[in-house]
Amino acid sequence: MDKIYQATIARWGVDAQYDQAIEECAELIAALKHFKRGKISRHEVIDELADVTLMVGQLRWMFGEELVASAINRKLEKLKHLLDEDEKG
Repeated sequence: MDKIYQATIARWGVDAQYDQAIEECAELIAALKHFKRGKISRHEVIDELADVTLMVGQLRWMFGEELVASAINRKLEKLKHLLDEDEKG
């Protein structure tokens, strides 16, 4: 994947990839809204989710896998704490 990510940056540049990530996220948002109202199929949402997943992978690579993984772990701990609090009361 790293070679593909490097190639996309080399071909289109960092700013274009930021814009592409924004566009793909917006398309997923729209798809989820349409799916919720029964206007599109689950398959169409999955296609948009795949596009976003690929862009998130590229962004993780661009910003640093270790930094993103650390942030994810921190957020998971926070979520776990919130879930534990809900169970207690």
